[in-house]
Amino acid sequence: MPVTKVLVVGGGITGSVLSLALAQRGVEVDLAELSPHWFGVGHGITIQGNALKALRSVGVLDRVLARAVPFDLMRLRRADGELIAELPTPHTGGADLPSTAGALRSDLQDALCEAVYVQGVQVRLGLSVEKLDQSPDHVDVTFTDGSTGRYDLVVGADGINSALRALIGITTKPRPVGISIFRVVAERPPEMDCAEVYYGGPRYKAGYSPISPDHCYAYLLDENLDASLVGPRAPLSLLRERGGGYGGTWGKVLASLPDDTSVDYRWIEAILLDGPWHRGRTIVVGDAAHACPPLIAQGAAMCAEDAVVLAELVTGGAPLDQALDTFMARRLPRVRVVLENSLRLADWEMHPDTPGADPARIMSETLDYLTAAA
Repeated sequence: MPVTKVLVVGGGITGSVLSLALAQRGVEVDLAELSPHWFGVGHGITIQGNALKALRSVGVLDRVLARAVPFDLMRLRRADGELIAELPTPHTGGADLPSTAGALRSDLQDALCEAVYVQGVQVRLGLSVEKLDQSPDHVDVTFTDGSTGRYDLVVGADGINSALRALIGITTKPRPVGISIFRVVAERPPEMDCAEVYYGGPRYKAGYSPISPDHCYAYLLDENLDASLVGPRAPLSLLRERGGGYGGTWGKVLASLPDDTSVDYRWIEAILLDGPWHRGRTIVVGDAAHACPPLIAQGAAMCAEDAVVLAELVTGGAPLDQALDTFMARRLPRVRVVLENSLRLADWEMHPDTPGADPARIMSETLDYLTAAA
């Protein structure tokens, strides 16, 4: 086996799934998470079938689905709520799994955190990597608390603003796409049984997904507003103002939000490392290597797939350099399709009169493509 001891930097979806997949294959894993408190936070998340397949492979699917809401279609509506189309969603994880599940991000992360601890991964909170010294057969790591460790492989799963990416000399940085997103968790209306998207209103798009028996995740895509608004406590009054003009269930959800609702507001950014994601025995994966607008809901899936494929390859029979090259050959074309099509959809959101614009076709074609194994 090319590696027996691995450092995973970052404890989100990518790092957690990777830590589990490696440990289940007999690797000694240290996981370093910058936050001193490691638990699930945040809004809702859409988990496509190929992400569910990855979660099943590391043994957490049943716990996630116990709280999530599975569904197999999406509805497109006009701003007033009138139905445009009802689209079956391809089963990217196989016919035996739901095509999609909506979940609270905290429920997903809590399931992963618990499984990581049970699997015996050494979790180190409140620190990250300060320095790397790479040799042909190992990496010596100095952590931000002054401690050190020696590893066969170091994996940066520390997100779109990855510090490890810069530490290994990759200078590519994320760029704003031109679209921002308001996100809230709200009470789930009884009629909400799948994801729905509203087109043709005063903003780029509005939508929602059921994420638990009692809650839904609702969002509004808008132009980039003042950067000072970015963060987890944007004014609800602003969302109400910007979201005016949408009816149907979306309008009902917006009107139902209590005054103390937490509104998360972000500029959407994208990044793709078009060359190798590794330098020596260090590699970045997940959002640290590729992050796309959430218009096909494949962000979590691409991250989880990275984790499972990397664990499979670096515990196989090939030398590490060959394993990492094989990983790149498998992953880069797949994530490029998702990123490029997501960016095309983002451009069409901003320019809806573009000749030939057909978001439903691009979403369906992309998901059909992803039914092939990762």
